[in-house]
Amino acid sequence: QEQLVESGGGLVQPGGSLRLSCDASKLTQNYYSRAWFRQAPGKEREAVSAITTTGLNTYYADSVKGRFTIPKDDAKNTMYLQMNSQTTRDTGVYYCAVQTWGAGLLAFDAYDNWGQGTQVTVSS
Repeated sequence: QEQLVESGGGLVQPGGSLRLSCDASKLTQNYYSRAWFRQAPGKEREAVSAITTTGLNTYYADSVKGRFTIPKDDAKNTMYLQMNSQTTRDTGVYYCAVQTWGAGLLAFDAYDNWGQGTQVTVSS
């Protein structure tokens, strides 16, 4: 089921910034953690960043550490991913997802509710 809706993607120049949003207002139950994934052309989907609902545990892929931020205190029913200093390697479709049952922050296969994705293209 798709109860998450991403927005904020688009075209950005290298070195630029984008903020992705994920509308979670249609979720009907609480969740353990939320995450952002991306899939580049011809590549497998990868986890970019994740955070537990408590905000106590976070994950960032090595490729985005120091550049991307998943805020601990999102606005109610909205999740964000702040992307700075973007490179062409950040190009891809970005998905938000939540994990309902708490298998573990890094149990990426356990994320069970996904959005439809938003395209991010980093190009000059």
